[in-house]
Parts: sequence; C-alpha cells; structure tokens
Amino acid sequence: PSPRSCQPNGANSEALKYEIEELKQKDLALDQEIAQLLSEGYSLEELEKHISLLHEYNDIKDAGQMLLGKLAVIRGVTTKQLYPEYDLELSD
Repeated sequence: PSPRSCQPNGANSEALKYEIEELKQKDLALDQEIAQLLSEGYSLEELEKHISLLHEYNDIKDAGQMLLGKLAVIRGVTTKQLYPEYDLELSD
C-alpha cells in the first residue's frame, strides 16, 4: 500500500486537492511561457520540434552516462575520472 492509502480520507483528500492546485499552477505557468515564446515569433511546430530534440538528446546522454558508469565499475574508477580520457567536460 502507498503512504497515501494509509492516511485518513480527509488527509488524503486534502493532499489530492493540494496536488491538483500545484498542477493547475504549473499548467498556467507553462501556458504563459508558451504565449511568451509565441509572441517572440516561435511557432508551435518549432517548439514541438525543439522539445522532441531535447528528449532525444536526454535519452542519448542517459545512455552515455550508463555506459560510462559501467566502464568505471569495470576499471574500478569513478566516472569523473573517465571524463578527461574521453574529452568530456564535467558539465556535460
């Protein structure tokens, strides 16, 4: 059972209301950000393409980090120690 299922119904209801309100605020903030970008001349298609490319980049970066981690374990070093060997910046 989840921690929420152990709470009394009133507490669970309040937690859900709070979570819904947070999500509404995030939705509003994102709508405002989209409106700002549109006013700066970006198109929805362009924004969607950028988001798609960012997702792809993050997936590739995650795979690279996983491989570096496995290599570090095999060599008995930290991933940080491998960065110079592969000309990577710590901020990468």
